Amino acid sequence: MADILFVVTGSKVWTLNDGTEHPTGFWAEELVVPYRTFTEAGHRVAVATPGGVVPVADRASLADPELAEELAKIAELRQPLVLAEVDPADYDVVFYPGGHGPMEDLAVDADSGRLLTRVLASGRPLGVVCHGPAALLAARSEGGGSPFAGYRVTGFTNAEETQAGLADRAPWLLQDRLVELGVDFEEGEPWAPHAVVDRNLVTGQNPASSASVAAGLLKLLDASAA
Repeated sequence: MADILFVVTGSKVWTLNDGTEHPTGFWAEELVVPYRTFTEAGHRVAVATPGGVVPVADRASLADPELAEELAKIAELRQPLVLAEVDPADYDVVFYPGGHGPMEDLAVDADSGRLLTRVLASGRPLGVVCHGPAALLAARSEGGGSPFAGYRVTGFTNAEETQAGLADRAPWLLQDRLVELGVDFEEGEPWAPHAVVDRNLVTGQNPASSASVAAGLLKLLDASAA
């Protein structure tokens, strides 16, 4: 049995380029599907957020009543750990779901950045999906660059943000910022499942990629235990 840490946005809004606050949070599918995958495989899940705030799901992600019901049963979301107090060495896998929330808080969260840097260097499986890769922007290596530079990575694309209707109001676009980090960004078809595995890093492009990211993480976990 492995211990898996979910690092979840604590933000309820995403500040757009005109200063308005767009209601958001984490995207339910991106949390529920991996949670189900990991727990059904017999693993334990813990949740951490910046400041230990109770995270909220983006209301737009709750249209499926079965998904919303499953989300409501995840007890770990009601008493999250304080991200700054988490020791990543206590966990076998670390996973970041998306939603626009990470664009607001995790993208500039130094505690999250340090955790990501340590997990990547440790070789333990690290998974990030959709807008979750915004958290990679806060990670720094000792030389001041990004520890993710040179990695093959995917995430929510400019095309998807445009089709979602928010690209022209966004203060910045995730794909652009990731490319600026020096990653090798791999773009799949909009809204289709697309996951990329590079060493111990598994990234997913969009909500439909959540299952593939979870499966990729379990494969890496099994390989490390062999």
